[in-house]
Amino acid sequence: MPDFLTALQSQQLLTDGAMGSYLFELTGRLSEVNHVYEAFNVDQPDLVRRVHHDYLAAGAQCLKTNTFGANRQQLRQFGMERRVAELNAAGVHLARAAGGGFVLGSIGPASEAVTDAAACYREQLESLIAAGVDALLLETFQSQPLLEQLLDLIATLPARVPVIAEMTFSPERDPRAFVEQMAAKGAAVVGVNCCAPWDARTFVEAAHGTAVPLSVMPNAGGFQRIGNRFMTSVNPEFMGRMARQFLDQGVRLIGGCCEVHPPHIREMHNYLRSRAGGTVNVVGPKATPLPPVGNAEKKPNGPFTRKIKEGRFAVSVEILPPRGTGEEPLRSKLNFIHQLAESGLADAVDVTDGSRGIPLMPPGDFIHLARGVAGNRLEFIPHFTGRDLNVMGIQSRLIGYHATGIHNVLFITGDPPKMSPTYPRSTAVFDVDSVMMVHLTHSCLNAGVDFGGAPLGKQADPRTHFTIGTGFEPESLDPKRELERLERKLEAGADYVLTQPAFHHEPLAVLDRFRGRRPFLVGVMILTGLQQAQRMAQVPGVVVPDAVLQRLASATTAADQVKVGQEIAAEQIRWVKQEGWAGVYLMSPVGTGVVLDVLRAGLA
Repeated sequence: MPDFLTALQSQQLLTDGAMGSYLFELTGRLSEVNHVYEAFNVDQPDLVRRVHHDYLAAGAQCLKTNTFGANRQQLRQFGMERRVAELNAAGVHLARAAGGGFVLGSIGPASEAVTDAAACYREQLESLIAAGVDALLLETFQSQPLLEQLLDLIATLPARVPVIAEMTFSPERDPRAFVEQMAAKGAAVVGVNCCAPWDARTFVEAAHGTAVPLSVMPNAGGFQRIGNRFMTSVNPEFMGRMARQFLDQGVRLIGGCCEVHPPHIREMHNYLRSRAGGTVNVVGPKATPLPPVGNAEKKPNGPFTRKIKEGRFAVSVEILPPRGTGEEPLRSKLNFIHQLAESGLADAVDVTDGSRGIPLMPPGDFIHLARGVAGNRLEFIPHFTGRDLNVMGIQSRLIGYHATGIHNVLFITGDPPKMSPTYPRSTAVFDVDSVMMVHLTHSCLNAGVDFGGAPLGKQADPRTHFTIGTGFEPESLDPKRELERLERKLEAGADYVLTQPAFHHEPLAVLDRFRGRRPFLVGVMILTGLQQAQRMAQVPGVVVPDAVLQRLASATTAADQVKVGQEIAAEQIRWVKQEGWAGVYLMSPVGTGVVLDVLRAGLA
């Protein structure tokens, strides 16, 4: 196992969440006389073991020791100052014995002002280091001078252990200066903890670009007025999305503090996994593959493929498959597809694959039903994610698609599983990401060999002839990474690219140098009102400009806002066509009823 800093340089690491608030949830009692949380390391070790095991099961790669308040001054108020070495050593052993990941020795502030840092902390520091921590975590400090004294004290100790220095967020503190000052004092990683997620985001945005690895461990957030209710918007999925944003912004160590418990860490793990899907070892061909199929073989796949290959404007409309067994929702969706086919306004229907990680009817099954009402007038494009299938399952599904006439596939890495609290937890697979799925389909299946290099059949030409699509986020939080991935997708063999919704035109300028290489279809979303637009503005990779929000807000009634949303979408379609883009990718998040009207207005 590599040492902590080596691992941190090569990959992002996910820590666990809160120890204290989770122990409170499990016991119903705060840390107090005769119930001191740090004493559980010796007196009630099974409780601490459960906490560690729960976080490891949720996907944590680092465990914080149950030693946050195990310094001499803090333990003195409980008459336990003679147990400093015992409790700290036991805390390390429990975390190590949990059986996975790095162990971070947690050191927190004392409840009273510290006048002598050595008298308060030396024994705790020496005990944690002697017990074998992988790093020391100085967390939740509010006094920077005290934090600097601790770093000076650690520098005098004979053993060298990496130090993570974290303070709570303060708007008066300059994040970049703080990071640089802590690094100058010897901290290997610097960050914030025990603050609201949005304050952590402010810190990261201000400190972005410093040479020191950053760490972020926010709380689960406080209550806010949302509509006519006081509630928190920080649920596990929110923390998952936030973790992925931190990763995209270059944060290396991500975790949680107060009220961030295993469900939050599980979603953070799943969202981070969606960024970690990568490569597989493709075995060299056991037979000489044929050249990958070209445009001539792909054009018969359907009207959408034919248009993009011939340079004509193409239209694809997104639809969500049904979630349950109700006949009416299914009938409504099939009726819409029939109307769309009859209208001649669209060339393809994109079928999402468990959008937002919610279980829906598989795209292939829905397409089988939809063909019965559309025939060959529409080309059906299943979204294909790396979330649910390992490499073997991916190949099997693609071979099945090809045999059943589904010859156009849109590869996306996909959203992590997001289930209701009562739904059994589902593990994100992410063996491979969208880049690798494009490569495997183009260079293997479309060349007549499987992912292991064996021929797909004994016939003279066993090649599949998939049209290969992929996605792009014009307003990604990490535009450099997104453009690098786009380059890799094009090199891997993608035939076309669909963008996320672009509510204004400027972000699309980054695609100018790519437009001559592949067809790009610009994403257009039909907004249904101000509240829905504000929700969309919270989705990573989607920016709703103030001008759009103000235009919706100027409509006095809900019906007027719906009309304005349709007008905005039609205007966007007209602009996309006038600017010579290859086509439009139309999305309607709450229904299909207005799609035909918007297409008629936009394409007129």
